[in-house]
Amino acid sequence: MGRRSEMCAGLAALVMAAFAAPAGAQLGLPGGLDPLGAIDRTRGAVSGAAEDVVDRSLSGVSAIVGDARQLAQDRLGRLRDFVSARRDSVDWDDRHEPARAGELLLLDPDVESLARAADTGFALIEQGEIGDLGIAYARLATPRGEPLARAIAQLRRALPGHEITADQLHFPSGTASAKASGRPAAALPKGGTVGVIDGGIAGSDRLAGQGAFATGGPKANDHASAIASLLKGAGTARIYGADVYGTDPAGGNALAIARALGWMAAQRVPVVSISLVGPANPLLARAVGAARARGIVVVAAVGNDGAAAPPAFPASYTGVIAVTGVDGRGRVLIEAGKAAHLDYAAPGADMTALVPGKGRIGLRGTSFAAPLAAARIAARIGQGKDAGAALQAANGEALAPSRRTGRGVLCMVCRTGE
Repeated sequence: MGRRSEMCAGLAALVMAAFAAPAGAQLGLPGGLDPLGAIDRTRGAVSGAAEDVVDRSLSGVSAIVGDARQLAQDRLGRLRDFVSARRDSVDWDDRHEPARAGELLLLDPDVESLARAADTGFALIEQGEIGDLGIAYARLATPRGEPLARAIAQLRRALPGHEITADQLHFPSGTASAKASGRPAAALPKGGTVGVIDGGIAGSDRLAGQGAFATGGPKANDHASAIASLLKGAGTARIYGADVYGTDPAGGNALAIARALGWMAAQRVPVVSISLVGPANPLLARAVGAARARGIVVVAAVGNDGAAAPPAFPASYTGVIAVTGVDGRGRVLIEAGKAAHLDYAAPGADMTALVPGKGRIGLRGTSFAAPLAAARIAARIGQGKDAGAALQAANGEALAPSRRTGRGVLCMVCRTGE
């Protein structure tokens, strides 16, 4: 092997390690991002797999590295555009993440902390508890004209020792494309119940119930409806939908997702799929932990912002089943993000779904992988297994485990929604 070939192979190895990330890291963040449906930014020139990298020239390897950086830059640009277009509703928090403007969340509020907050200029909007999860919170209005990041610092100084957070936004981690054709999936054990926290679902005869956790909801959404179609195609018997977007320009916020989890717990939904990505949030972290403590399996997508973007949440919360996407050849999507861990992969490209008013459309993104993994786990629970046994059974049917696919690929034949 010549010196040039050795250099190419060495750089290729570094690139593959970067995309593999730690044993189970793959990403997303605010968000996958494409706020409720923008354009897939994947570059076709590098949509191939790691196995092809060593055969490329040095310029080809550089293109792959550049693409990872470009995906991260694209994410930041989309965030800036999103916030700029919604200045009345969305602001940057203290970590420069998009959040609901003019509001903060105080966890475990008491009379004294609320009184001190009021004295500091933070008016109480609402005090409540996440249903069935036992998590108390208060929504506080920030002082008029105060930037959100500065307001957070001000309230934390006034209430030392209290957990205070912005209500950060989460975004879908997949996109729908033009009309396409598809074939039914091969036989797999089917059945079970899956909850979908996303937009509003339309056109599904598997929908057993739907709740609204945002103004104007439930409002039919292509992203959520495509997920429901995929779940039906994968054999899921019942679907519960929770719309956390509605018509709210600051929809997809942490409080809405936490409330949706509480509602899923009240409906006794055993497996919940969340194809949204955002930053860490203490209220949502508690809600996820409380749901898991009640035996609910929470499954989440790792997002589509590439390996150079920050770890995605809720996929990164402890105990959440983090899922990445693969194409029809079993290759991890070049745009797949990362989480603090990785559990499974499932189809995230070369797949189709039925969406009301649009017919059969093509899909791409880790958004569509997460519900398929959830469908496999739910099918096992539907056979009478508990969550632990269902995950063991899923491990047994997962294909090709690796650092980039976790315990393996689930539901590889599940590529056609119904």
